[in-house]
Amino acid sequence: MITKRICVLPVQRTVLIIVLLFSLVDMGAECQTIKPDLKTSVPDSLMEKKHSPSKATIMSALLPGLGQVYNKKYWKVPIIYAGFGVLTYFIVTNAQEYNTFKGAYIESVDSIFNGKYADLVSKYTANDLLSGREYYRRNLEISCLLTAVLYVLNIVDASVDANLFTYNVSKDLTIKLDPLIPDQVHQRKLLTGFKLSIKF
Repeated sequence: MITKRICVLPVQRTVLIIVLLFSLVDMGAECQTIKPDLKTSVPDSLMEKKHSPSKATIMSALLPGLGQVYNKKYWKVPIIYAGFGVLTYFIVTNAQEYNTFKGAYIESVDSIFNGKYADLVSKYTANDLLSGREYYRRNLEISCLLTAVLYVLNIVDASVDANLFTYNVSKDLTIKLDPLIPDQVHQRKLLTGFKLSIKF
């Protein structure tokens, strides 16, 4: 009886230890599956810094070109400032010429021939000076209008670029242009053309 108990007890202990080990392994596996994985549970949009179209719009409204820098379209900034530089030059030049012809017209109407604009008064009639004044006034207004248009386009461009910043363009999207030569058997005239193929 005693020897029998000694033989049975180690087997029971061994079975008990094996059962406990399996249960601990199962518990460890469950704990591992319950534990959140930060890399997979957090969405990519939150992991990456969010690109805001409204921020790009406000930045371009405050300082032209700043929204393009935010969108990482650095090559557009020199184009924007070159446009503003050219338009500023035209605004200043047309404003100076407008003031010159305006002063000359006033002196011509008042019959002042030795005033500040004597060279223009002696060269042109009052009607010519009036036409010159209106010409430069119109050019000045157009230059100011084009400057405002460029400013608005700068804001719109920054907003559109920011909206398309995270847009995923598939590499499978292709456009192919091939020459098209129709079957000459069914047609009397030889016609050629192009075939446009778009693959999605």
